[in-house]
Amino acid sequence: MNEIRFAFRQLLRNPRFAFLAVLTLAIGIGATSAVFGLIQGALLSPPPYTSPDRLVLVSPQRTDGQAYNGECTVGQFIEWRQAKSLEGLASYGWTFNFLILAEGSESVEGMVVTKDYFKVLGLKPELGREFAESDIGPRNAGPRTIILGYNLWQKRFQGDEKILGKTVRISRMEPLQVIGVMPPGVRFLPDANNASEPNYDLNGQVDFWLAYAPDETKPKNGAGNIIARLKRGATLAGVQTELKAISARQARSEPDLAGITAGLRSLAEDLNKEGRRLLFPLLGAVVLVFLIACGNVTGLLLARGLQRQQEYTVRSALGAGRYRILRQVFIESATIALVGGVLGAVLASETINLFKLIGGQAIPRLDSVAVGWPIFGFGLGTAMAAAVIAGILPALRAACLGPAGAASTRRGSAGRAERTLLRTVTIFQTALTLALLVGGGLLIRTVHNLAKVRPGYDTENILAMTVTSVQRDHWKEFHTQALEQVAALPGVKHAAFVWGLPLTGNKWNGDMEIVGQATSSKLEDKIHLPLRSITPDYFEAMGIRISSGRAFRASDNSDAPPVAVINETLAARYFPGVDPLGKKMRFTGETNVIEIVGIVSNTRTEALSEGAGLEIYFPFWQNGAFSKHLIVRTTTDPHPLIGMIRRELHAIEPTSAVEHVKTMEDIRRDSVASRRFAMRLLLGFAVVASALSLVGIYGVLSLSVGSRTKEIAVRVAVGAPRLQIFRLILGEGVRLVLLGLLLGLMVTAVLGRLLATFLFGVE
Repeated sequence: MNEIRFAFRQLLRNPRFAFLAVLTLAIGIGATSAVFGLIQGALLSPPPYTSPDRLVLVSPQRTDGQAYNGECTVGQFIEWRQAKSLEGLASYGWTFNFLILAEGSESVEGMVVTKDYFKVLGLKPELGREFAESDIGPRNAGPRTIILGYNLWQKRFQGDEKILGKTVRISRMEPLQVIGVMPPGVRFLPDANNASEPNYDLNGQVDFWLAYAPDETKPKNGAGNIIARLKRGATLAGVQTELKAISARQARSEPDLAGITAGLRSLAEDLNKEGRRLLFPLLGAVVLVFLIACGNVTGLLLARGLQRQQEYTVRSALGAGRYRILRQVFIESATIALVGGVLGAVLASETINLFKLIGGQAIPRLDSVAVGWPIFGFGLGTAMAAAVIAGILPALRAACLGPAGAASTRRGSAGRAERTLLRTVTIFQTALTLALLVGGGLLIRTVHNLAKVRPGYDTENILAMTVTSVQRDHWKEFHTQALEQVAALPGVKHAAFVWGLPLTGNKWNGDMEIVGQATSSKLEDKIHLPLRSITPDYFEAMGIRISSGRAFRASDNSDAPPVAVINETLAARYFPGVDPLGKKMRFTGETNVIEIVGIVSNTRTEALSEGAGLEIYFPFWQNGAFSKHLIVRTTTDPHPLIGMIRRELHAIEPTSAVEHVKTMEDIRRDSVASRRFAMRLLLGFAVVASALSLVGIYGVLSLSVGSRTKEIAVRVAVGAPRLQIFRLILGEGVRLVLLGLLLGLMVTAVLGRLLATFLFGVE
C-alpha cells in the first residue's frame, strides 16, 4: 500500500508526464476495448439455443466442388433424417408477410418450420406451447396456428399475456390462432434461397413462426433449409462421412441425384462469416495501435527512469534489493495503466456509440452491441497487459542499476543501451504506423474505384420503395392505377415496378432449359438463373440500354404469349455464335415455352465489385410479384415527392404497405457500407498511430540530444557549424524512420492479405 501511495504521489508531482502517459494508454486501451465490444456483441455472444456448438446446417452440394444453388429435396430430407450420429433434423424457411392494419399494413418477417424445429434448437416458449401434429392441416391447406416473436408481441400486442387463443390477421392467410410466444433475442437462420427478398434480414429478430410438413409423396419437391443437432460426442467430420455415404446410396437408386452429396457447416461459423470478415482485420489494426501506445509509454517510463537513477542508487545503497526496486517501478507503471484503463473504458463506451452511429448495415447484429461488464473486464485485462509491456523494460533497468549505477551515470544521461532500446521501440512504432496508413490508403483507393464504376444503369434522381397490395382480389387494378397516378405527379419522368432491383440482392432463382438443346435430368446440370420481373418503363427509367430486339410492351400481359429479355452475358454463354432473338426457353419440368424478344446491356446487378452475371427478365403483367420495388425517376431531387407518392398509393388502397424508401444513390452507398466502415476505422486508427509515432520519434531525439550535450558542445567548440549539428540530429531521426519503413513493408504485406476481400481495383 505504501508503494501504491508513493506511485500516485509521483504522478501528482509530475503532471505533464502523468497526463501524457495516461492519455496515450487510454487511447490504445479505449480503441482496443471498443473493437472488442463490437466483436463480443456481434460475434462472441452465443445464440439463445441449447448447446449451439452442436447445431449444424446441412445442404446439398456438388461432389466436384463447383457451386450449387439448389435446395434440399424432400427425398434427401427423409434420407438424411436416418443418420445415426444426428440427434434431430428439422426443415425451415424464411418468409415475410403483412399484419393487416387499418392505417397501412406493416411487414413482418417470420419462419415456416417443421414441428421438430424448436426441439432441435432447444428453444422453449415464453408463453404457451410449441407446434404439434394437430397444427399441421391437410395437404395444400394453409396454416392454422401461429407462434409470435417476443418483439412483435410487445410492440403490436402490448405484451398481452392473454394473447393465447386469440387470432391474428396476416395477409394471404385465414385468421391464425396464437398458441405461443417465444423468448426475446431469437434471430433467423441462414436461408440462401430467400436471401434476395427485399425484407430479408438474417440479423433481425423473428416476428412469427408457422408450421408445415414436407409432402413425402413428392420426393423431388424442395424441402427448404435443414438444421440438425449432433449427438453428444459426434464430430462434424464423422457426421459428414455418414451423410455422404447416405447420399451416395441414394444417388444409386435416384439417378437425378448423381453428383450431389451432403455438406455440413457449423451454425455459429456460418452466422459469423460476414462479421468475421469485417471485424477481425480491424481487430488486428487496433492491436497495432495498442502496441504503438505501449511503445510510447515504454519510452516515457525509460526517460523518467533516467531522471531517477540517483534515487534508485540511494535506495539500493540503503538495502533495497533488486526485487523491491523492480516491484516499485512496476507498480508505478501498473498505476499509470489502471488510470489509463479507467479513462480508456470511458473512451471505449463513447467509441462504441460512434461505431453504432456510422456502422449501419456493415456490422451484423449491431443492436446486441452494448457497453457492459465484458468490455470493462477486457479493458482491465488490456490495462494489465499494457502495464507489463510498457513497464517491464524500465523496471528491469532500474533493478539492475545497483550501488555502482551512480558511478557509471551522471545527471540522468542516457547511455548507448538506453538509446538503442528507445530507437528499436521507435522503429517498430514507425513500422506499425506504416501498415495502418497503407491499409487505410488501400481502402480509400477501393472506395474511390467503386465510386467510379459505371454499373450500366443510372442512380441519379431515382427513388425506390417496396410497395405491397395486401388485398389480392384487385392486384392488377392496384398496380395499374399506381403507375398511372405516380407517373402523373409533377416532376416524375418514369415510374415502374421491378422485382430484382440492382444492388438489393432481390431476384427469384429458377432452373430453365433451352428448347432445342440437349437437357439432363441431373440436378448438377440444370441452368440455374436469377429471374427478374419488370413493367415496360423499367429499362428506360434505369437507363439500361437495349442492345437488340425490343423491350416489353403493355400488351405483354397474361393473355399474350410468354416472352423474356436476356442480358448480353446470358446470350454469349448459351447462344454462342447465333442470334438469341426468337429462341425459346422454358422452366424445367414445364411445357410452356418463353420467347426471347430482346437483349439488354450488361449491368453490375449483384454488387459493384462483381462483373455482370446471367440475367433474364419477364414482363410484370405475366409474372407478378407480391412485394416489389416501385422506382420513380424524377427531373430533380426526388425526396420532396415521397409524401405525395405515399398519399397516392394509400388513396388507391388504404391497407397497402409502402416501406424501405431510399434513393438509388442510398442503395449504392449501402452496397459498399462494410468497405466504407472499414476505411473510416482504419483511417482513424492510422491518424492516432501517426500522432503517437511522432511523439515517440520526438521523445527519442529529445533524449538523444539531452544525453549528447557535451559531445555537441565539443563539436561546436572545435568549429562545427550549426547546419552540421542540425544534420547530425536530423539524420538520426531520418535513419529511424527509414528502418521503420523497411520493417513496415513486411507488416504491411500481412495486413494487406487480411484486407484482400475488401479491395477492388487495387493490389
